[in-house]
Amino acid sequence: MCLISCVLLLQVMEEEKPWALISEVGDQGYAEELTDIIKPHFQIVCLRDFLLNPLLYGHKVQALLVWNSFPAVEPSLLTSLPSLKVVANGGVGIDHLDVPYISSLGVKVTYTPGVVNEATADMAMALLLSSARRVVEAHQIAVDPKTTHIPQCFMGDEVTGATLGIIGMGRIGYKIAQRSRGFDMKVLYHNRNRRSVEDEQAVGASYCQNMDDLLKESDFVVLVVNLTPETTGLISHRELSLMKPTATLVNVSRGLVVDQDALVKALQCGKIRGAGLDVTHPEPLPRDHPLLGLSNVVITLHIGTNTYTTSRRMVKRMIENAVAVLKGQPIPDEVKPK
Repeated sequence: MCLISCVLLLQVMEEEKPWALISEVGDQGYAEELTDIIKPHFQIVCLRDFLLNPLLYGHKVQALLVWNSFPAVEPSLLTSLPSLKVVANGGVGIDHLDVPYISSLGVKVTYTPGVVNEATADMAMALLLSSARRVVEAHQIAVDPKTTHIPQCFMGDEVTGATLGIIGMGRIGYKIAQRSRGFDMKVLYHNRNRRSVEDEQAVGASYCQNMDDLLKESDFVVLVVNLTPETTGLISHRELSLMKPTATLVNVSRGLVVDQDALVKALQCGKIRGAGLDVTHPEPLPRDHPLLGLSNVVITLHIGTNTYTTSRRMVKRMIENAVAVLKGQPIPDEVKPK
């Protein structure tokens, strides 16, 4: 086959690929290497280009690939995509998606639950350890040009042998429990449904039917719940008042699970010792938010899944889900309306 024929064949193959709408490539969207995973399966258009010419692209787009909650899946966008077949979300949280409404349009919704477990569990332990041992504070002292001696009274809290309370013992919560075994921690958990005896025994976990009991007994409380109307504001003034004054709160779920005003007051007046937050509301916080001025808080950038390995797995799974929908095959990770 001559070179011209090969080029024409490749052009035809490219044109036959379905179209997908993404947020953008770069700092505010997909890393270049992640779009390389998408391109063999889809022709892609970024939201900015789409909005410049929606009539050109609107009828072409069959898949909407949502990364870090973008593009925002709003009715105005959905109505401009008459050929849309699937909203493929990267990650396990779907609180930003109106699944019943999207489904009512005949559009499937998918997510990527299995691939985020390890990285998110690692992040929870990183926050727990860095808060307990005051790693960020120690770093700031160590690099401060004014530091001339090491303060011998700079103390942290012991993690080994402490009691860990996990609120939300799903896939990620269970992985956190597994990791805590390396620190000989006593594990308590609260969940809508109790896990099997085998699961509990494997990580040495004890079930607390009443969340208050867990809050009272735990040295570290880790939140790993989905954001729902029931979990919004799950941890507020009352719950924080039940915790030990030496306890640490770690949140790797969603910012709205915690009443942040209540958390600020609890940290300021010593109702709890510290907090490690990978999530806040909003993200990022306003620059004058009181949480940012507290030395007993470690705040990161909602990066629980942000490793190269997990990001690649997430995008691959998004593509698998989207392709399955378009080909009429069984969908690995479909989210059905409740």
